[in-house]
Amino acid sequence: MITREDQEKREYLFLASNACKSAESRGRLVFEEKCSVRTDFQRDRDRIVHSKSFRRLMHKTQVFLSPEGDHYRTRLTHTIEVSQISRTICRALALNEDLGEAISLGHDLGHTPFGHLGEKVLDQVHPGGFHHNVQSLRVVDMLEGEAGKQGLNLTEEVRDGILNHTGPILPFTLEGQVVKISDRIAYINHDIDDAIRSGVLKAIDLPQSCLEILGPDHRSRIDTMVRDMIRNSDGKATIIQSHAVKTQMDILRDFMFQHVYLSSDVKREEEIERGEKIITSLYGYYLANQDVLPDDRQEMIQIHGVNEVVKDYIASMTDRYAVHMYKKIFE
Repeated sequence: MITREDQEKREYLFLASNACKSAESRGRLVFEEKCSVRTDFQRDRDRIVHSKSFRRLMHKTQVFLSPEGDHYRTRLTHTIEVSQISRTICRALALNEDLGEAISLGHDLGHTPFGHLGEKVLDQVHPGGFHHNVQSLRVVDMLEGEAGKQGLNLTEEVRDGILNHTGPILPFTLEGQVVKISDRIAYINHDIDDAIRSGVLKAIDLPQSCLEILGPDHRSRIDTMVRDMIRNSDGKATIIQSHAVKTQMDILRDFMFQHVYLSSDVKREEEIERGEKIITSLYGYYLANQDVLPDDRQEMIQIHGVNEVVKDYIASMTDRYAVHMYKKIFE
């Protein structure tokens, strides 16, 4: 049998000196006895995968609000692609794959229904504002967990990677930094793929410099970006990209905002208005009718306040459940 101690010893033998070793974790918010067969980061990954929030990602929008087809990405498939890219990079750099995977799988647990549209609306109506990375940390710290337990009690390394996968602060582990860039690699490329599939874009529409430097197709662009990260980060104190590749990634991202993310072909005006109306209406309704919230949510009101609890409840909804509740209440 291979025990946890055996795996921890292997990490010291095979991982880079600056990789995060599970035996050196900064620990959990609440002390727990170690598992006999899994490292701390493996336990974190498993807890995330078995959570309700993770399962709900399959019914949350990535970009396309009402896709007509089975092959468009959802928030769950995006998460899996980030995990795959992160593991590849961590493995090549001799970093801790388990830590990279756990952060990847948990980074978007706080996303709202209707993608970034839902995030934007909640940010406007909720007094404290809304950011999905902050909400993702709140999910694993407060909202998930077994009966009688608060949160998943994840390690500090995973919690930091989830919180700082976006925004100006760099995760303190190299594995968290890998996820931060892998997230961008994943969504830029798979959103291009979905946009081409939908007919919103043609491959030849992409900036010529990006095609020349990153590659002419989906596979080659991801390969270029991944290899570039590995080559430029090997033996370094931080995870970095070459100037040329990062520049072209930024150009692609700006191009996608202009031609896809803000395009009326992707989010038709009536769909945007309906999504905004659903989120706003549900938020106001539950504020005024706290007694219709689920029992476990009502119990949290005294601790967190009604605005926070209503925000949590709406952010947890899938697209279809938000539509269902709106119809049930207002139509």
